[in-house]
Amino acid sequence: MRILITGAAGFLGLHLSTYFAKKKHELVLVDIADFDTSEYPKNSTFVQADVRDEKALEKYMKGIDVVVHAAAALPLKSKEEIYDVNINGTKNILGLSLENKVKRFVHISSTAVYGVPEKHPIVESDLMVGVGAYGESKIEGEGLCQEYRKKGLVVTVIRPKTFVGTHRLGVFEILFDWIKDGKRIPLIGSGSNRYQLLDVDDLVEAVYLCLVHKNEKEINTEFNIGAEKFGLIKNDLQEVFDYGKSGSTILPTPAGPVKLALMIFERLKLSPLYEWVYATADKDSYVSIEKLTRALHWHPKYSNSQALIKAYQWYLDNYDEIKSRKTGTTHTVGWKQGILGFFKKFL
Repeated sequence: MRILITGAAGFLGLHLSTYFAKKKHELVLVDIADFDTSEYPKNSTFVQADVRDEKALEKYMKGIDVVVHAAAALPLKSKEEIYDVNINGTKNILGLSLENKVKRFVHISSTAVYGVPEKHPIVESDLMVGVGAYGESKIEGEGLCQEYRKKGLVVTVIRPKTFVGTHRLGVFEILFDWIKDGKRIPLIGSGSNRYQLLDVDDLVEAVYLCLVHKNEKEINTEFNIGAEKFGLIKNDLQEVFDYGKSGSTILPTPAGPVKLALMIFERLKLSPLYEWVYATADKDSYVSIEKLTRALHWHPKYSNSQALIKAYQWYLDNYDEIKSRKTGTTHTVGWKQGILGFFKKFL
């Protein structure tokens, strides 16, 4: 099978590439960013191109059997760029896939499409109300997927919870940095809410199963995915503290004032935490994955705490190399802590 992956230079793209190569598939890897080709499977075709540039991608779509569209502008980007990449880029890839008679198309969306709901668990038919430009753009991207289904393209939309794993940095690098240094970890609220995460290896396996599933009708739809086992935030984090023998402890904070402060810091560009992170941090946030597990006859392997521990151990194992990298705005590099680094000194 010849598989094209967009966003392939990112955290998820790397894991998808590694897994698919082990299954002996031919890979065409697309990203606007530079690839560290040493980390990727040999014999992959690397294409440095923007998903918004239809002409640059046309020749690489010839002979593609399936597409995994994982490219997206993350919430730290400007509103204009988020909309342009997540909507226009998605439309380009869908159009090229239909034109080239691609057999399967998997679109990586997000549970950000649900906003901050009061009802849990969230099911796929629940109301979609995006938080910020990222959530709104993901809703519009899904709308395009529905349009192309009507044109005959088989499109699976996967809505993952926040996923972690080896090579995942970004906001998690900040958390792991504080845990390694034994700092108190401020939580928005008491930490007595249930916040579902997802291990990237579970996500990758589910994507693959959608690509090879025999029944097109069953996977021509939307699926939530997250960990099957998860507890209260404070308990999941405590398991990481205990595993790492860290001196870190939980520091509950008043949710209202802290959210207001983080919103101000974000607008002043003093904090890397964007609205989706702090708006949902003190709320229950978990989805039903029954539709997916029933269709694929599959279950996630990792709990919240197991996924966090695996990612934290990788961080420890690669600490010196990680700290030598430049900061940025993707999930594969550390983010500047800004004012959070100032508060860290006192915790």
